[in-house]
Amino acid sequence: MHYFIKKQPHWAAALVAILAVAFYWFAWAADRYVSRATVVLESPQIAAPEFSFSSLIKGAGGHSDLLLLREHLLSTDMLKKVEAELPFREHYSQNGDLFASLRNANVPIEELHKYYKKRVSVELDEYAGVLNIEVQAFTPEFAHELAQLLLSAGEAHMNDMGQRLAEEQVKFLEQQTDRLGERLDEARANLLAFQNEHGLISPIHTVESLNQVVGTLEGELARLQARYTAAQSYQSTRSAELVQIRAEINALQQQIGKEQNRLAKETGSALNQISAGYQALELKAQFAQQTYSSALAALENTRIEAARKLKQVSVLQSPLQPEYATQPKRLYNASMFAIITLFLAFIANMMMLIIRDHRD
Repeated sequence: MHYFIKKQPHWAAALVAILAVAFYWFAWAADRYVSRATVVLESPQIAAPEFSFSSLIKGAGGHSDLLLLREHLLSTDMLKKVEAELPFREHYSQNGDLFASLRNANVPIEELHKYYKKRVSVELDEYAGVLNIEVQAFTPEFAHELAQLLLSAGEAHMNDMGQRLAEEQVKFLEQQTDRLGERLDEARANLLAFQNEHGLISPIHTVESLNQVVGTLEGELARLQARYTAAQSYQSTRSAELVQIRAEINALQQQIGKEQNRLAKETGSALNQISAGYQALELKAQFAQQTYSSALAALENTRIEAARKLKQVSVLQSPLQPEYATQPKRLYNASMFAIITLFLAFIANMMMLIIRDHRD
């Protein structure tokens, strides 16, 4: 044996390491119980109408929510919640072997978080769209309790996050709706004041009516002028008929000028100026009405969306309390270590043979 160790120290070291590791895995390593759960996030299927503000209330979905849940389950915030509700430090420091247990129950939160991530595994299955949760503990009861806590805390966190976002959106749209409502009231008040000031309900319709009156008067004027020209061919300009026709023509011309002066003039309150001012106020009121209606629709849509943002953690496989230990994988770990060690020892042996050949 002494000769073997002296001549083949690498093989002797490999054999000792394999025996030591095998002793650890088969005789010393503590049993670890694994509680598994498979979950998926679901939202209420509530149909919402289409609105122009819909882009403001679109949130993340699908794998994004699962990734957010995964990061939260593995975060220090979750670890602090676990510490507050379960004896996490005591369990992992007072149970297990030297290498698997938490060596000091009073380690800083950073070191404790590293250990937590060794005992809690959360992986996303992108193909199935589910989250696989595994919790390792030294007793089946603690593994089950920790897995249940992760599920309930994860669901509460996703709901709080969705509700907080929805409440902020609702609050923002409520403020916008109030502001737009005040703008609409102001626009309507300005329109009513303008109508009362000029004594016209609709200057646009008044202008249209005056245009029709002017058109009728001009048609009558043209008819009388044609009649006057025709009568001149056989009557004296001083005849009673021509004098009467001429008087009617003058009256019509004066009335047409008066009506046209009401429609448009350089100074004063002509109807075209009044109509232009009325149209501007009317457009402002219509725009305020449309904007206010859109804001109300968006507000209602956001309230509906708030219910859709609630995320329910649907359990596909509940975290049952394990009945036997599945960790560590003793045979697998010992076999893999033996294979790697023998491979390294073989490499060391080849290098030693090469060195000896070169010396010779």
